[in-house]
Amino acid sequence: MLKKEDKIYVAGHRGLVGSAIVRNLQAKGYRNLVMRTHGELDLTDQAAVRSFFEQERPDAVVLAAAKVGGINANNTTPAEFAYENMQIQCNVIESSHRFHVKKLLFLGSTCIYPRMAPQPIPEDALLTGPLEETNEAYAIAKIAGLEMCKFYKRQYGDDFISCMPTNLYGPHDNYELSGSHVMPAMIRKFHEAKVSGAPSVELWGTGTPLREFLYVDDMADACVFLLENYDGEQHVNIGTGKEVTIRQLAETVKEAVGYEGEIVWNPDMPDGTPRKLTNVDKLHGLGWTHKVELQEGVRLAYEWFRENADHARM
Repeated sequence: MLKKEDKIYVAGHRGLVGSAIVRNLQAKGYRNLVMRTHGELDLTDQAAVRSFFEQERPDAVVLAAAKVGGINANNTTPAEFAYENMQIQCNVIESSHRFHVKKLLFLGSTCIYPRMAPQPIPEDALLTGPLEETNEAYAIAKIAGLEMCKFYKRQYGDDFISCMPTNLYGPHDNYELSGSHVMPAMIRKFHEAKVSGAPSVELWGTGTPLREFLYVDDMADACVFLLENYDGEQHVNIGTGKEVTIRQLAETVKEAVGYEGEIVWNPDMPDGTPRKLTNVDKLHGLGWTHKVELQEGVRLAYEWFRENADHARM
């Protein structure tokens, strides 16, 4: 059981996920947080990671650091996604074991599931079919990470748990168009079109795929809930259990931004997985449900982007 005075290392604290987890931990009274930027600690460097753990001796670890990106980035640099993510995971998980970390939470992604997984996707759909090719490298790395947590628990009794958040969005997201996910890309495109007075915005694909979106502060609340209440071997899905088409999402973002032009869909660009909805029965059964619905979340995300455009990841 975590104590408020426990030293908690949040890896990836400046990203979308890590920064939200830090906010949630602090709001719940956890003050002894340890953080390092990439410049201060390269998590792909095994010796540096071991030295950090030996010096700091954290009681708990949240592994939210990863090389992430959208379809284009995953498609064009798969070797980098596989290699860097597996390095980060192996180094942090092994050092957590070596230096007797009491609790570790590993964050994966729902892209770990087969392309044609049953919908909504239950946790036991893992490794039951082929992956989506456009993010296969990232998915394989994340599968390796959650399986490592399971193996360390089995062999050594380490309290290492995993969760699989659905598509996330919110403060500190990546708005760089060549590497961003669908939500921040839409927010930036509609905002810039509104500012420039452009008559239309082009979006990738057909708009027909179904996706689930979770506001990142809800995700963080679920993660801290799991740190405090869960010690099972199986990973836990984190999501809303609700889905929209990409076309519906575009209309929601367009409305939040206040853009009045036309949306032009480019069917020559990839759609990705046709449908991806998580089964969140396990998480609901543990006692947690989301609070922020999509329309409110998009409005909050756009407000943050507009107020922080000068130093957002662009």
